[in-house]
Amino acid sequence: MQRNVTAELDLDLGSSVDLIFQITAAQPAPVIREELTFLQGDRVYTPTEIVDQSGSRLHVLHGDAGPLQVRYEALLDGPVAARATSDLEAITYLRPSRYCQSDEVFSQARRQFRGLQGHDLIAAVGEFVATSTTYTPGLSQGTDSAVTTLMTGQGVCRDYAHVVIALLRAMDMPARYAACFAPGLRPMDFHAVAEAYLDGSWYAIDATRLANRRSLVRIATGRDAADCAFLSYHGAHVGLQRMRVDAWVVPDDAADVDAVGAAAAVSDPTLDDLAELVAIA
Repeated sequence: MQRNVTAELDLDLGSSVDLIFQITAAQPAPVIREELTFLQGDRVYTPTEIVDQSGSRLHVLHGDAGPLQVRYEALLDGPVAARATSDLEAITYLRPSRYCQSDEVFSQARRQFRGLQGHDLIAAVGEFVATSTTYTPGLSQGTDSAVTTLMTGQGVCRDYAHVVIALLRAMDMPARYAACFAPGLRPMDFHAVAEAYLDGSWYAIDATRLANRRSLVRIATGRDAADCAFLSYHGAHVGLQRMRVDAWVVPDDAADVDAVGAAAAVSDPTLDDLAELVAIA
């Protein structure tokens, strides 16, 4: 299954500033071709790439004042080989974090999901968050946490993921945050899902139910959104003037009706079997 992903960012740098981007497919992505450019007038920046323990790729550069165009495009093929999870990682993803305060939701989780574990726990938490939260673009804040979202009952994908993660950690199941490209997502944007660690593997939970988990392309992985921001900057103001993200599944044979149908199906959120454990491919 081939997937094409793109991201375009137009930034206005107020003055010299350090920039950190996480907008590319994570390692070890099966990349067929890939291009990442940073252009300011006639100047082309060459970033430094840093890869963290989970395969997230950070591209770091120092930009001067003025407009900066960022462009990324990649074609990926097939599933990704799973990276081994160390004991230290598993412990890290059991701890409370900035946006996933599992200690503060401990009592609620223990009452609501008492006696559940494994697949049953994952399914119950995903169902609860999906049915108790309303998807409301523009109303949640970038500083909202799982506790805030539980109180307000509204949010976007990052908020759904934070609640799922906090509740799972409160039930002693390691859980983490994944930023992704999501073919079929509407409205199209960078997407976020939770992942639960069960029997040595990580499984995606998308409580928004706006994307088909089988088509996701991992960008970054971390404790919560603080670890996976598509842009961080230090030293000056940065204005985001424009952003466009897209992702789609490429048919194996564009002339074959069955192949085109299969590509459409794997990116259709309504065809995601929610009872199935699915790893990000």
